[in-house]
Amino acid sequence: MTEPTQEATATRGTRRVMEGVVVSDRGDKTLVVQVERTTRHALYHKILRKRKKYHVHDEANQAKAGDKVEIMGTRPLSKLKRWRLVRIIEKADQA
Repeated sequence: MTEPTQEATATRGTRRVMEGVVVSDRGDKTLVVQVERTTRHALYHKILRKRKKYHVHDEANQAKAGDKVEIMGTRPLSKLKRWRLVRIIEKADQA
């Protein structure tokens, strides 16, 4: 992927970047990525794990299920896709 120039980044602002694991790669040029975050319960102060799934655009169909990936927010690409694949951080073990 091409990196945005310094000027473009300054005018558009920073985009949201997250890391997650590919849960599904069945769609053409589409991934489902599960992002996990931790939060503290307001009253009981227990640490909770929250998970959310995002539909991600993968132009080259390069990521597979189980891969750890980095995704970035983008303009709406379809009804559900508002994210695109930036890079694959770690490949899944192919057994």
